[in-house]
Amino acid sequence: MSEPSQKKSVHVAVGVILAPDGRILLAKRPDHLHMGGRWEFPGGKVEAGETVQQAMTRELLEELDIEVLRLEKLIEVRHDYGEKQVFLDTWCIVEFIGEARGVEGQELAWVSAADLSAYHFPDANQPIVEAVQARFC
Repeated sequence: MSEPSQKKSVHVAVGVILAPDGRILLAKRPDHLHMGGRWEFPGGKVEAGETVQQAMTRELLEELDIEVLRLEKLIEVRHDYGEKQVFLDTWCIVEFIGEARGVEGQELAWVSAADLSAYHFPDANQPIVEAVQARFC
């Protein structure tokens, strides 16, 4: 009897970025990536030796050219996609410097919390959408 293989587990820092007018920033995943073509809250993998806050700051500067000043915990989500498991460590970015732009060519959209349901997200993001709507609608 062979032992089951260990699934890849990915710790992701997820940022719900709030504009002063209350809209939320979404980024479209590149088509070639897992769940490509779907919208997501920006962020990225937490690297070895990093705190989630350090990862969030690094990822949002690299991807969006914004500097995180203040963030607040929102929700933690664990999801099993079959081929991998994700741990989405989700924070609201309530204060930042800069004007968000798609540094890596990704499409961006500022949307109201009420309009999030109109966007197609990766399956693991559904609890985040619900948490954002519960907090900001």
